[in-house]
Amino acid sequence: MECSVKWVDDATFLASTGSGHFVTMEGAADAGGKNRAPRPMELLLAGAGGCSAFDVVTILKRGRHAVTGCEAQLKAERAETDPRVFTRIHYHFIVRGKALKREAVERAVSLSAEKYCSASIMLGKTAEVTHDFEVVED
Repeated sequence: MECSVKWVDDATFLASTGSGHFVTMEGAADAGGKNRAPRPMELLLAGAGGCSAFDVVTILKRGRHAVTGCEAQLKAERAETDPRVFTRIHYHFIVRGKALKREAVERAVSLSAEKYCSASIMLGKTAEVTHDFEVVED
């Protein structure tokens, strides 16, 4: 995996990923940012949410469960001093489907958290990571 990050101006940077995509990032206003793009740490949190939600959907689909939607809502706390690592991250999954069994969703969330989501597991080295979920019938 590769990535290149180029300084654009002020506190704005452009990342070019190995898969050929671009992401703009910007520092906070107190560091010269103008609120034109997400902060790098926001993208790190979003990446962890995307990784875990992808796992949950994939696990449910492989189990032939009728999953129709999945949303991961994340809330994180950071250390007060540098390096301002994440110290707590909570994932709340809202999983939609037809006749989804609560046990199947719980298993998918647990497998993602404990085995498959490399981003979440890596962040768990500095943060207390917790999960919960709700199942919504379509």
